[in-house]
Amino acid sequence: MTTTADEKRLNPLVKIAQSRRLQSLTILGLFVLIFAVFAVLSPSSFLSQTNLEGIGLSASQVLILGAGVTFLLIAGGLDLSVGAIIVFSAVVAAKIMAGATAALEGADRLGWPLWGPVVGGALAGIAVGTLWGVFNGTVIVKTGIPPFIATLASMTVILGLAQVWTNGLNVSGAPSELQTVFGLGRMFGVVPWPIVIAAVVVIVLWIVLANTRFGLRLYAIGANPESARRAGINVGRYTVAVYALVGALAGLVAVIDVARFTTATVNGYSAIALNVITAVVIGGTSLWGGRGGMGGTIIGSLIPATLTSGFVILGLQPFWQNVAVGIVLLLAVAVDQYRRRKLSAQ
Repeated sequence: MTTTADEKRLNPLVKIAQSRRLQSLTILGLFVLIFAVFAVLSPSSFLSQTNLEGIGLSASQVLILGAGVTFLLIAGGLDLSVGAIIVFSAVVAAKIMAGATAALEGADRLGWPLWGPVVGGALAGIAVGTLWGVFNGTVIVKTGIPPFIATLASMTVILGLAQVWTNGLNVSGAPSELQTVFGLGRMFGVVPWPIVIAAVVVIVLWIVLANTRFGLRLYAIGANPESARRAGINVGRYTVAVYALVGALAGLVAVIDVARFTTATVNGYSAIALNVITAVVIGGTSLWGGRGGMGGTIIGSLIPATLTSGFVILGLQPFWQNVAVGIVLLLAVAVDQYRRRKLSAQ
């Protein structure tokens, strides 16, 4: 039976789709296997509501950032400064909240005099994160500096400014009411709010990535920036926009962190950028741009949290998580490289 010209042209596209599905099923199968092993070895502890919530809370921050970094890697970008942006945004939010509410007493701590500054501080934290993202994107677009170098430099600058501003000390004093209502609170008394926020962010960005012109153009930019430019896509504008998105999500994570602990930690989050990139790459998003999806990012974010929880329950050193995640990361990148070579040879 002969193959028509249309079928020949579609074959590479079909093979790419099949390859993506296979990779998604593989990473899902790996997660199910890890989960099942721990559930069998210690069912009463691992499957308890407290432990499952702990896994969700541990993964929620990585998942929120991972949703934005998925956009960024698909577009061929990279951001090592998200940890520093979280620290700076948390300092801004905590200082505004603490400074404006410290003197409130009695009935003033029940209404708008309290929640006005809280909302203002939260919005300021997200806005500052967005501005740092715009800064990163603008530097990369205007100077042509590789994203790795540009965001490594901005990470140092942003974190240094936060440390200078606070003298290297944590900023405490955010209202305890924020922690009670939101940081440790639950939607309908069931699901912790940080998990709810992470789910909403992922659902919204999943829809944007898969069903909008913005998302589809990011794939085109990541696959071949020059071809995207010739097709009329403003690559620079999209690049700045996606870095701004990552910055805004870093600001959101900062606000959630302040809400949970009523403190902005200046020396935290030094490794979160690598953790997030690792989760996204394990989930099947290519470091070389043009390929990836939100479903894999969800699983990639849950695997490290699940491993840590399982190791602790079994009495093993949680540092083994780093070994396991490193091995999975190497396998994920090796598979991606193999897939790229096979597709380019066709």
